[in-house]
This record gives sequence, structure tokens and C-alpha cells, in this order.
Amino acid sequence: MSETTGPGRVRASGRRSFTRGWFFGAGLSLIWTYPTLLALWETPTIAAHLVGTVVVMAFAAVFLASVPFARRTRSVGLRILPAALLFALSLTLSPWIGADIRWMWTFVGVAAAVSIVGRRLTWLIVLLLSALSFAVGEWAGADTFTSFLNSAIILSVSVMMLSFMQNIRTLERLRAAQEQVAELAAERERSRVARDVHDILGHSLTVITVKAELAGRLMDAGSPAARDEVAQIEQLSRGALADVRATVHGYRGVSISGELAAARAALESAGVAAELPGSTDQVPSDRRELAGWVVREAVTNVVRHAEASVCRVSLDARSVEVADDGRGPSGASSSGSGLAGLRERVETAGGRMTVGRSDLGGFRVKVSW
Repeated sequence: MSETTGPGRVRASGRRSFTRGWFFGAGLSLIWTYPTLLALWETPTIAAHLVGTVVVMAFAAVFLASVPFARRTRSVGLRILPAALLFALSLTLSPWIGADIRWMWTFVGVAAAVSIVGRRLTWLIVLLLSALSFAVGEWAGADTFTSFLNSAIILSVSVMMLSFMQNIRTLERLRAAQEQVAELAAERERSRVARDVHDILGHSLTVITVKAELAGRLMDAGSPAARDEVAQIEQLSRGALADVRATVHGYRGVSISGELAAARAALESAGVAAELPGSTDQVPSDRRELAGWVVREAVTNVVRHAEASVCRVSLDARSVEVADDGRGPSGASSSGSGLAGLRERVETAGGRMTVGRSDLGGFRVKVSW
């Protein structure tokens, strides 16, 4: 599945949406740099006016870039770089506004919170930053309540952003899991259709081929029975087409009784004596579809590969077995795509499939549940 049409596109769209939201919210929050700009412009030096304004603009740019930078950077150590740079930029303003630079540290705490460096490290940075803010305020002789308020603002806003980022990451992981489930479901559906089409067409085309050969021989002999064989071929073809359509739409059912009837016709057409059970009552109702698939695939293999003269189907409450007196097991017959698909179907249904040599001397397929 391509990223232009599948889950990759959904994830990319989600990331872009969050980044746009960050730029909008962070841009609004930068209004709180206005008091710092006002303090710089109230100083008598031109350097404070010009350099300070440039520093605040750089500060705003780094703050806005902190989330995109963190989400694109693999190294955990580098993700904290925007917060460190913001802290360094705030220190360059200390010659002009002194301890008031601590009012810029709320942005530093937020940048640390969104840097995705881990919960413990973020808590440590925010706590140290909050404590440093209080200490700087007390050292500068600021009002204790004001120093406490500034520390509390740094701590609360940063922790709020940390929780917000964790919720965002949890949501993204949930979306990724949902996308993965959707991919797996699509893959399972593709496997089901491929397996069912193989089983349906493999059986139907095998019988059609056998009947076509028989019809050809009857025509060569001038037998009127050839017309009946051709009519049966037409019916089989129409049935196979209907089965394929039903499989694509996902509602095709298989029954053991129906497959036994189809097996008898296929075996007789191939000149193989069929030893079939007279009743299917002993098969549990929830296992009859699985038993039908086993009979279908195993009998198809008998007709197609075994070169057998006898095929026996045995049923009981716990298993179904198809045995023949043909060539017996070989590497190809034991691991073909048909048997591989059947094994997958059996295991999905909670059963167990074994293959080997039968007591008739040929090949045996047994499925138990």
C-alpha cells in the first residue's frame, strides 16, 4: 500500500495538522514577550533597543520551531536543543533587564515539555528551571510572592504541555495501531479471496478438464453421451463463475454434503472408484464447512495428481480423512499451494492437518479438530 493513498498518508496528514495547530497556539502565546520588549525599550541604550529586539525575535522563531524540530529529530539529545537555545538567548538580555529574564523561562519550560525527551528528564528540567526562577527572584530582591508566582507559572504551564504532548503521542500510537489493524484485515481478506479462488477454480477446472477429455473420447466414438458430458461442462462452468462472484463478495458457503456429491461426480468422471460415507450427521454443524473444504481440495488433488483407482473419504465427529491408492506422498504433493491454503484455513479454524501415506498405499490428508 503506497503512502500516497494508504496509512502513511493518514499519519503524515495528522502530523501536519498538529504542527499547524502548534504554530497557531504558540504564535498567540508569544504575545507574552511584549512585556520583555517593553522593558528593553524603556532602557536608555540604543543597544538594548536594537539587539534586544533582535534577540526576542530570534527567541520567538526558535520557540515556534521547537515542535517541528523535535518531531523530525531522531536523536533524543538534540531534541532538547531548542529549549537550551531559548535559555541561552534569555541570558543575553540580562545586562538590560536583569532578573526579569525569568519571565521568559515559561517558554523555555514549554519547549522542554514538547521536546519528546522522556517524562523523567522533562520533569527534572522543569523543576530545576522553576527552582532557578524562584532563586533568581529572591537573589534580585523581588517580592517573594511574585517569585513564587513566576515559578508556579513555569511549572504548571510546562507540566500542562507535557501532559498534552503525551496525550498527542498516545493518540498517534492509537491511530498507527488502527491503521495496522486495517492493513492486516485487508491482507487477510486478500488471502481469503486468493485461497477461495484457488480452491474453487482448482476443483472446478479439474473436473471440467476431465469431463472435456471424456467428452472428446465419446465424440470420437460417436456416442450420444458426449452431448450430456458437454452439458455438464457448461453447468460446471456456470457454477464456477457463480462461485467466484460469491467469493469476491464474501458470502460463499461450502457444505460437506454438497462437496461429497461433487466429489462423487468428479471421481467417477476421472475413472476413480469413490468410497464415500452415506451420511454426514456425525460431523458437528460448526465443522461442516471446514470438512467440505477438506474434501474439495483433497479430492481435487486425487483427480489431478494421484493417478489413483480408489479414493476413500472417512468422516467422524472429530475428523475428516481423504485417502487414495495412487502414487503416494512426494515433495510437490505435500507442499503445493492448494494444500498450503487448506492448512492455513484449517489452522485458522483451530484444527490440525496431517498428510502422509495412506493404508491404501497412496496419499492421505487428515484434518482433526
